[in-house]
Amino acid sequence: MVHANRTVGADLGGTGAGGPDTGVRGTLGRHALLPLRLFLGVTFVYAGLDKLTDSGFLAARGSGSLGGMLNQVHDTAALPVLVELAQKSPVGFGYAIAVGELAVGLGTLLGLLGRLAAFGGALISLTLWLTVSWSTTPYYYGNDLVYLVAWIPLVMAGAPKFSLDAALRNRRNRHGAQLFG
Repeated sequence: MVHANRTVGADLGGTGAGGPDTGVRGTLGRHALLPLRLFLGVTFVYAGLDKLTDSGFLAARGSGSLGGMLNQVHDTAALPVLVELAQKSPVGFGYAIAVGELAVGLGTLLGLLGRLAAFGGALISLTLWLTVSWSTTPYYYGNDLVYLVAWIPLVMAGAPKFSLDAALRNRRNRHGAQLFG
């Protein structure tokens, strides 16, 4: 049992006299989300650009088209109503997914509205998991669930380091609520 008045820093997030942010461990801890941010950001930018430049994907029918894939996954999706909604306009839905992935990826890489970008990434991953990869067995072979879980720390923490969010926060702290001028 830890008693805060007798044990300095024990089980309370501190590291004793040196403080929680000193040394290599503190530095690594402050930057722990950066590799995840870079991976998810690059992956989603790539996925969005790949979809936007693949005319076969952005077709209502045919080999490799979103429309064809939606027809394949309809009966095995956890929420076939989402598939049916996308089937009403597969080309429009394909553009929406691609632009959404691109926006999420850029927001994550730049750290601009980091929590919102991560929430968007989690929402895209959740949607893909409940539709496209729901029937994957065993579940750990499907990547959409892993992406969904990977977004959660970024939804919780945002982009605290090396981000436009941090730069804007620092500017507000230095100059008050007035951002420009």
